Amino acid sequence: MALRFIGTHARRATGADALGMASGLRRRLLVMLITPLLLLALLNAWFDYRSADNVAAQQDQRLLALVPLLADSVIGEGARPGDPPVLLLAPAVEEFIKGSDRAFVISDADGKVLRGEPWLAALPPTTPEPEFHSEENLGVTWRIVRQRQPTVLGEVTVVLADGADPRQQWARSVLIKVLLPNLVLLAAAAFAVRWAVERALKPLLDLREAVERRSPRDLTAIDAAASPEEVRPLVNSLNHLFGLVNVQAESQQRFIADAAHQLRTPLAGLQAQVEAWAQAANAAGQGDGTVRLRTEQVNKLRGATRRTSQLANQLLALSRADARTMRAQPMQRVDLKDLCEAMLEMHLDAATAKRIDLGLEAHPAQVMGHEWLLRELLGNLVDNAVKYTPQGGTVTIRCGRREGRAFLEVEDDGPGVPTAERQRVLDRFYRVKGTQGEGNGLGLAIAEEIAQAHHGHLELQAGAAGSGLKVSLTFAG
Repeated sequence: MALRFIGTHARRATGADALGMASGLRRRLLVMLITPLLLLALLNAWFDYRSADNVAAQQDQRLLALVPLLADSVIGEGARPGDPPVLLLAPAVEEFIKGSDRAFVISDADGKVLRGEPWLAALPPTTPEPEFHSEENLGVTWRIVRQRQPTVLGEVTVVLADGADPRQQWARSVLIKVLLPNLVLLAAAAFAVRWAVERALKPLLDLREAVERRSPRDLTAIDAAASPEEVRPLVNSLNHLFGLVNVQAESQQRFIADAAHQLRTPLAGLQAQVEAWAQAANAAGQGDGTVRLRTEQVNKLRGATRRTSQLANQLLALSRADARTMRAQPMQRVDLKDLCEAMLEMHLDAATAKRIDLGLEAHPAQVMGHEWLLRELLGNLVDNAVKYTPQGGTVTIRCGRREGRAFLEVEDDGPGVPTAERQRVLDRFYRVKGTQGEGNGLGLAIAEEIAQAHHGHLELQAGAAGSGLKVSLTFAG
């Protein structure tokens, strides 16, 4: 095994930022605000129609008052037979028929037109009572009144028509004067309300985004003072829930730590005894079948004891490396180069036993962190690399700076981890199927916890030749 201390150039690392309303609430507010405006617009149109209806009723009364005046205007027959009767119009009647949209007709009992517009004589009244109706002629809707009236010539039918029907005018102008302005008002109100709702809900949306961006393990309290007053009860309830979950999580962590700590002493004693038995059994030689069987059983017991002892140590390290508890502890300056050199010396014997080329490519780099945790992280990574790299393989420990950021890295040319499994191996107690060797599936999980406590994340990639595994931690800042 060759011990390598090689200076290397920093290598670029690529990464992608994670991209991270309440639309239902906005829609409800818009509907609740726009619906009354729409109802008011319809109510306004109804009032306009009622106003036009009242004007039309007044128009009918005016027409009806002119009928007897027009009948009284007939003062005699024409000068010659067949001539129209002589009229002496009352001022009110004369003023009425001057309009271009006004018309009248006087017809005898047989329907013969004596004076006026022939088209108005088409429907003679059937009773002495006045009859009102609307009729369209030449593109104009006329309001018409017909009534039988006595005159000097006998009973005649008097018809008056007014082309300025308020109902018809309202129907024609409802789009321009009522609906169109109201629609414009609704559209403007919708934009104004949407803008106001967006501005009013912005603090709530910011709160939602802040909660969505949180790590599932971040149970720190939300700043209630920075939240809108209306949602502070909700924020306080969330903080209370976070507190309960945090207490429960800390209780579990303390239990794991206490249990692991209590197990370490008896396990250490048991392991020492089993190691002594194994050495004695192995020194006794092969012997007969019974001796060989006992030697094999003692070696299995030694392996189980080692795994149990390692599990207790890893559980204790996992409880201490929890990101929630470590954020409250102050960080110190850590020299990564010294840390890597110490890890090299610590694992040199294990690498030599497997004829593994254990190398170090270190450049000066310092970070703010917890030294004992970073030692645990790097120790787990190097231990995994040495454990799973076959005999005659290569393991390299690296540190330095890339693009102005400090990093730690361990690379091996072992079996590696499939791309689909690289995220899952960071979970606790997960091992890739078919993995050879002893292990509990906690090494990388502990390293990931420590990385998160240092505001980072482990990045798993294939080795330089496309085989093996390269695990990197890039520090923030």
